[in-house]
Amino acid sequence: MMPGFALSDVNQDKAECSNQLFGLAPCLPYVGGEAKTPTIDCCSGLKQVLDKSKKCLCVLIKDKDDPSLGLKINGTLAGTLPSTCRASASMTECISLLHLTPNSQEAKLFEGYQKLTEGHGSTPAATGNIYIYIYIFMIPLLKFSDSI
Repeated sequence: MMPGFALSDVNQDKAECSNQLFGLAPCLPYVGGEAKTPTIDCCSGLKQVLDKSKKCLCVLIKDKDDPSLGLKINGTLAGTLPSTCRASASMTECISLLHLTPNSQEAKLFEGYQKLTEGHGSTPAATGNIYIYIYIFMIPLLKFSDSI
């Protein structure tokens, strides 16, 4: 009877969070290991998700290896994302939010992510808009100054 309850709980968590996780779409390049820092859009999306339900980030990290996600997610990068974005979230909260057994392997992973976040942090990268600005406004000025 317990395994059926646990499976039901996991499915409820996924259903509850499916819409909210769209807010984390800008974070995919970072948590997938393709970008060195998360973008400002990623961090603002993360903060919105955390404001609505901290559990949803926990669900994403817990299910990072689920093939049905169809995403490549580096658990360490995802687990340190709140710290990197300077968002208030403790990865150890995931243990109780997801009703994990305290000494389970999954609980230990979240504890490890929390330890990684201590003293961790960087500045989010600007979005692509800055590059458009530089190209449109600064390049002509540079060419003008060369001709003087």
